[in-house]
Amino acid sequence: MHTSASILTDQFSEVLARLPNGLDLDALARQTGAIRRGRDIHTGVDVFRLALARGPGGLSLRETAAWASQIGIADISNPAVKYRLDRASSFQEAVAGQILQSQAGGAAPLWPGRTIRISDGSSISEPGSTGTDWRVHGVFDLGSGGFSHLELTDKKGAESIDRGAPVAGEIRIGDRNFAQARALQTFMKAAGGNADVIVRLRWKAFRLFTPDDKPFDLIAHLGDLPDSEGPHEVMVQAHVGRFEPRLALRLIVLRKSLEAAEATRAKLRRQASRKQKQLDDRSLLAAGFMMLATSLPAALYPAEQVLIAYRLRWQIELAFKRLKSLLNMDKLPTWTEPGSRSWLLAHIIFALLCDDLSQEVLESSP
Repeated sequence: MHTSASILTDQFSEVLARLPNGLDLDALARQTGAIRRGRDIHTGVDVFRLALARGPGGLSLRETAAWASQIGIADISNPAVKYRLDRASSFQEAVAGQILQSQAGGAAPLWPGRTIRISDGSSISEPGSTGTDWRVHGVFDLGSGGFSHLELTDKKGAESIDRGAPVAGEIRIGDRNFAQARALQTFMKAAGGNADVIVRLRWKAFRLFTPDDKPFDLIAHLGDLPDSEGPHEVMVQAHVGRFEPRLALRLIVLRKSLEAAEATRAKLRRQASRKQKQLDDRSLLAAGFMMLATSLPAALYPAEQVLIAYRLRWQIELAFKRLKSLLNMDKLPTWTEPGSRSWLLAHIIFALLCDDLSQEVLESSP
């Protein structure tokens, strides 16, 4: 049976074969400064192997140094391995970017001709930390069944729906953290008006107006809704900035079941108690509803279908769970910023290569 390290040794040619055609690792390593004088590590291929061995290969710095010597890469010390990999982050980011550019998206079956992609983020903590130290931002393509964008930032890198360039005809989906009017507008502008969004709302996410330029009170609107089970719709405009045109959105509101609403309110009360804050009554009212905002026109995209599309968010949540459970991406062993960045980027590259392999399995006959 192969261990992770043995796969990197015995089947490394297969890993290289999965990289995009024309990708010159040696040239890229020199361009990004991963190789300068090449005293012990002479090629970009060797830097790439070291990064994979140290990251998803699961080797410590000492084991990586011994492994590199054993297979003939270089006789190199533990500190030298760390030094080389600390300088390889730009190289690894460039490799990940090349892989992403080579992977085409796919049309989603829900709406033929449209590409549905989901934005989300996942937090990673360094050893001994109880908060977020790093954040992996991802965009998952439902048509291809894999990531179309993966990006690593420190804890200051906020989630935003415009991370990852849009393609013409795309519909980008995000949860409450992505309900930011300026970012939504930036995303749609980047696609030349040929992309749409679906985001879930908190009751105070946007400053809203009616189409005839009057303030729109979302809480009052929720309080006036009938008790019917189906979704309710209203056209609104979200304030973007002082000198920016407002963003036209379609608000879709679905009343939750009594059980689901009470479960959400109980969670809000626990959070308020833990933080020793007084809970806003408006939050308790809004907890009884699922609220989406979308730029999709009602004539072509009924509210029921928009709600179904949003519920597909679970697929990117599973994809991030795979990164953490199968690739152990959340078991960060490093303490320094350069070391952590290099270790995590190696996992991102490996995850993208795994996505590529899974597509071949899905496309093959049983």
